Amino acid sequence: MITEKLIEDTIFQLYKKAAIEVRDDVKNALENALEQEDNDLGKLNINNILKNVELASKNQIPMCQDTGLPIIFVKLGNVKCENLVKAIQNGVKKATKDVPLRPNVVDPLTRENTGTNIGDDIPQINIDLIDEPYVEFTVLPKGFGSENNNKLKMALPAEGIEGIKNFVIESALAAGGKPCPPMIVGVGVGGTSDMAMKLGKKALLNNIGEHNPNEEIAKIESEILSEINKKGKGPMGMGGRTTALDVKILTASTHTAGLPIGVVIQCWAHRHATTRLFNE
Repeated sequence: MITEKLIEDTIFQLYKKAAIEVRDDVKNALENALEQEDNDLGKLNINNILKNVELASKNQIPMCQDTGLPIIFVKLGNVKCENLVKAIQNGVKKATKDVPLRPNVVDPLTRENTGTNIGDDIPQINIDLIDEPYVEFTVLPKGFGSENNNKLKMALPAEGIEGIKNFVIESALAAGGKPCPPMIVGVGVGGTSDMAMKLGKKALLNNIGEHNPNEEIAKIESEILSEINKKGKGPMGMGGRTTALDVKILTASTHTAGLPIGVVIQCWAHRHATTRLFNE
């Protein structure tokens, strides 16, 4: 049995790690962007980002004042878990108090803040059933400077691959400096409207620089990334070579009459952390 206390502690530690420590793939991508940057303002902005990363780690404080809305991905295998949802909620509460995290969760109408980052249907918990001997937790704190720039299009099938590419490029460029670029762009294609957006978030969880195993999709990812960066919006939207660090695409089967396209924008502070628990 995987106990409620173990799950709570796991979520707390994952949230703390995600809020404070930039993953190696993100840091490496930023350092590579700095090496390639030939715009003075672009260099300055990436240098400031990397200094921010260093100070957050050194001082063990969140790398961004917007510590995000708590999104939890769970892959639930052949294990027994005690009070799964309650344990996740308590882990988020503990992280809010002890990291600490900024309380971001409010009622959508009254705007009253819960003070705990817990609310109606928040944290957002996404559960996928798997045939494995473990449960896997991924914490994705999603800031709203980036989340507010997400886009959904229920495209017509006739728009095809070019329609997908054009919509993603237009969405990323329209965001400008609002999501604190260099951004990472997650794209979901297929399914239903809500599934396309969920796929876009899941796409963000793949390492920067790792392409989709489908060669055609990998080619589309590279083409979109190149077109976004050609426009020169650059770090923080102030000019430069790197507007986006990567583009990630996941697909699902869909209805013969539809082509849902979900674009999920992520800021440079691409925070997520994952671990697995096995039956004790």
